Amino acid sequence: MRLKVRHTTRYEYDPAASRVALRLKLFPPRFDAQIPREWTVSVNGAPLKPMFVNGLGDGEAVWMAQEPQSVVEIVAEGEVETIDRAGVTRGLADQSRPGMFLRETDLTAADDAIRALGEAAFSERGLAALHRLCDSVRDAIDYVPQATHAATPAAEALTLKRGVCQDHAHVFIAAARAMGVPARYVTGYLEPKAAGAQETHAWAEAYAPDLGWVGFDPANRQCPTEAYVRLCAGVDAADAAPVRGCVIAGTGEGLSVAVEVAQQ
Repeated sequence: MRLKVRHTTRYEYDPAASRVALRLKLFPPRFDAQIPREWTVSVNGAPLKPMFVNGLGDGEAVWMAQEPQSVVEIVAEGEVETIDRAGVTRGLADQSRPGMFLRETDLTAADDAIRALGEAAFSERGLAALHRLCDSVRDAIDYVPQATHAATPAAEALTLKRGVCQDHAHVFIAAARAMGVPARYVTGYLEPKAAGAQETHAWAEAYAPDLGWVGFDPANRQCPTEAYVRLCAGVDAADAAPVRGCVIAGTGEGLSVAVEVAQQ
């Protein structure tokens, strides 16, 4: 499948921000399940290339402005060819060790309820346990937009029993790690069933000894298919954010994000 993507992030500052520094992870990597055919990233119309590829195989760029900025608009767009590999992530330029993804973070800390969820799914080991965990997380958390926020930890989302794809991924990761299985957070794009703008999507990857990293999307009860574009990964949502930065500005700040994904 060929997917056309346009991802726009727009910041507005009033008064103008005196300094802006951004770290961007907006470059879809090449691996067995996806081949970027065309891809550009620009900030305020100026093209930007990756400065380096990090240890997870994701390209990173830095953009800085030393003069006042009223508007900062980041546009990532292009075409990516995708292949359904049943969620298996092979061929990625990933130099990391799976064990680093056993580390607990504030967003993925496991409480007793999360451990119980993991223990029930892992009554038997193997890939089947990860599929059970994927379904169990979705059974436990209804998809309800705006029920949580960017800083909601996994344990809180499970207690609320509602959230979005970020929460599903965090709970899956926390439960898998509690069972001794390395797991990480993935940010990317998903072709919507209905036309129109959407946001970035999130899912998890767990390390299976015989297969390597395998993706699981609890929000949609499936492994990633050819409808997915993988953008970047990290220990949690904050680490895998496509755009992060430091801004010296007043109190007036606006943010809008639009993502369009369509089959080409």
